Amino acid sequence: MYIWCSLLAGLALLPIFLKSLFPYLADDCCYMWRTLKLGIRLTLYKKRKPFYSVLDRFLETAKKHPTKTFMHFEGHAYSYSEVDRRSNQVASALRTHAGLKAGDAVALFVGNEPWFVWTWLGLAKLGCAAALLNFNIRSKSLLHCFSCCGAKVLIASSEVKDAVEEVLPALLEKGITVYLLSDTCSTEGIVPLSEKISQASEQPLSRDLRASLTVRSTALYIYTSGTTGLPKAAIVTQERVWAASFIQAVSGVTSDDVLYINLPLYHSAGFLIGLCGAIERGMTFVLRRKFSASQFWEDCRKHDVTVMQYIGETMRYLCNTPRQGNEKDHRVKFAIGNGIRMDVWTEFLKRFGDIKVRELYGATEGNIGFINYTSKIGVVGRVNFLHRRFFPYLLIKFDIEKEEPVRNAEGLCIEAAKGETGLLVGAITKISPFNGYAGNQQQTEKKQLSNVLKKGDLYFITGDLLRIDHQNFVYFQDRVGDTFRWKGENVATAEVGDILMTVHCISEANVYGVKVEGHEGRVGMAAVTLKEGEKFDCSDAYKQVVNYLPSYARPYFIRVQNSLELTGTFKMKKVKLVEEGFNPSIITDPMFFLDAQRKTYVPLTEPIYTSISAGAIKL
Repeated sequence: MYIWCSLLAGLALLPIFLKSLFPYLADDCCYMWRTLKLGIRLTLYKKRKPFYSVLDRFLETAKKHPTKTFMHFEGHAYSYSEVDRRSNQVASALRTHAGLKAGDAVALFVGNEPWFVWTWLGLAKLGCAAALLNFNIRSKSLLHCFSCCGAKVLIASSEVKDAVEEVLPALLEKGITVYLLSDTCSTEGIVPLSEKISQASEQPLSRDLRASLTVRSTALYIYTSGTTGLPKAAIVTQERVWAASFIQAVSGVTSDDVLYINLPLYHSAGFLIGLCGAIERGMTFVLRRKFSASQFWEDCRKHDVTVMQYIGETMRYLCNTPRQGNEKDHRVKFAIGNGIRMDVWTEFLKRFGDIKVRELYGATEGNIGFINYTSKIGVVGRVNFLHRRFFPYLLIKFDIEKEEPVRNAEGLCIEAAKGETGLLVGAITKISPFNGYAGNQQQTEKKQLSNVLKKGDLYFITGDLLRIDHQNFVYFQDRVGDTFRWKGENVATAEVGDILMTVHCISEANVYGVKVEGHEGRVGMAAVTLKEGEKFDCSDAYKQVVNYLPSYARPYFIRVQNSLELTGTFKMKKVKLVEEGFNPSIITDPMFFLDAQRKTYVPLTEPIYTSISAGAIKL
């Protein structure tokens, strides 16, 4: 009897013992179990004939739960069946008037609104690939984004009519058909589409129209900034859409949850993780045109939101709002996103309650990603056997000055030690492919690294420095190369430099990002040289950057130098400039600050610098 009692007592204490030795064992097992189940599901979807897509999942839910609310938007609730009918009308109208068929690419230039949702669903019903254009881009960038995906049709909302008209001659010259989501349009060359859609049939279209699609078919083009100076169209396959949509399921979200989407739908976070994740779960989501810190919690309470999305800046904005007595009076239990600082993370939980923050790491075009499925603050993921088995990756030693991996005498890369910062690379395999960029083979090849562990192997270069500690937690450290992140957007320095070179007085421009106290990411700064005999023209510089760059890409600081420092291969050096920042007490070169209120650049003085550092001047 004594032995049995001792045995039972030992078994009762076993969980406590295991918890003390392996504090994250339960989290690891739960994550691996969910991942395994989702992997089996995806395998079964891929084997079904015809291929079972995220669209088919939407149609399945619309049939089973037709009256369930799919989307809330500005006081109106749209059911699954209503969105299904509206997307049928879009598909019918585009098939009749534009002659679209499976495999065609269509550019979608629409903001966060219901039209975006059912227009994309309509295109998916025809088997078309949608190119999701950034709502903020203009001029040269807009033309580039449109042309590189090979689209012959552009669908735009009435809000961006001016931007479309600016590039309309070039579009028409290429034989592009331009549709505007409006009942009327007086501009020759732009076809109003809304009336055609409203008159089209609501009846379902035959699935045969998209029968040719496979798991490897292109579903989307999502744009990401790169070192070329112009956005790159990442090819997103049907398989990739499924994989990204599973992130909510891995986090523990169910069909009973309500998701709040305030991130742009042209981004992979808002579209793939948010919208497609909601479809995969068969849940309800709330769509907002753009993020509002003052309205955020009110929206969450009004719609019983349980899942929110974020980027680092949105979390900081929420923490900077005036304190309220009812800050924890909400039902939000999950926050899914990336880019949150450790101090903001801590403050967010302290103010707004026990919310499970699922910090992510990944890239739209990347083949490797992480998710922090534990409650540990400050990490982007955790190493576990199952993840590494199916998605092999390495952290390799990287020379920041030379901006290249460190190699040994045999020409192979050197793996970073535990606790050491290294460049993350993911093995390119059948299970974790790298699909590259549409119409840009050169940039596709630049993102691939061979001879990593052995001769002839091939890895995807993330361009990010990470660190894995001795407890197997993964930490994001920094970005390398010519791209930095500001306001949740990737900023390509070469694109900004090209625009600065159009300023009459500027001869050369070296663009980089610098840290600002109290802000995530890096704000744009440029070191420039002036043409002989010229002075820095504050007005002209302001006019060019405002007219041709979205707000997040505009350089807030300009540093005028006599010459720009170059490497032995004539690349502009940035490391020292980044370290020096924009402190006028340290830097003797003339510097200028983008003053949005005065609509010009002004000399960067000590008082202005102090105000920026103290947060009195908002960036």
